[in-house]
Amino acid sequence: MPAVPARTAARPIALIGPMAVGKSAIGHQLAQQLGATFVDTDVVVVASHGSIAEIFASRGEHAFRELEARAAARAIEDAHGSNTVISLGGGAVLDSGTQQLLGHCTVVYLECDADTVAERIARNSGRPLLAGDAMERWKTLFATRRPVYERLADLVIDVRHGSVPDIAHRLEDALRTYAAAGTAAVPTPAATKEVEK
Repeated sequence: MPAVPARTAARPIALIGPMAVGKSAIGHQLAQQLGATFVDTDVVVVASHGSIAEIFASRGEHAFRELEARAAARAIEDAHGSNTVISLGGGAVLDSGTQQLLGHCTVVYLECDADTVAERIARNSGRPLLAGDAMERWKTLFATRRPVYERLADLVIDVRHGSVPDIAHRLEDALRTYAAAGTAAVPTPAATKEVEK
């Protein structure tokens, strides 16, 4: 495999998108392909503070968002000058500080729809924000967050179809194309976005 071009190698790759879209699995696979480090900010928070459900129950969502923002900041700072792959929680992009820090990353929005995630959400009841009617809650959260994902993204990858390795290989190809085009130096994200189908 040829090495990733230098522009990409010098920037962390941040994966954003809604809950249950597959950021952790795809990010882990991509990092393996690139020979890079993988950081999942949810895992970092859980390792230090206990399960996300417990944090929500005992300390509330606001406390969790502060921990999440701190984990994201640390991950991005530690990854400076590398192609570390960072998976961010679905709501991490709502923090203004995190949004600013993402300017130092190549940001990939994993795009999907409710049908893509329905089965995963049904299997995993441990998401505190989806208590009650999980799919309706997911749709409401997604509607609120989608414009933020779209605004922050350098690349948009459609994850509705294909296995995790398929998607990760498409993403790797898209990153190479993006880096080769030299778009990392252009400060007009709207004009540089590429959608990979």
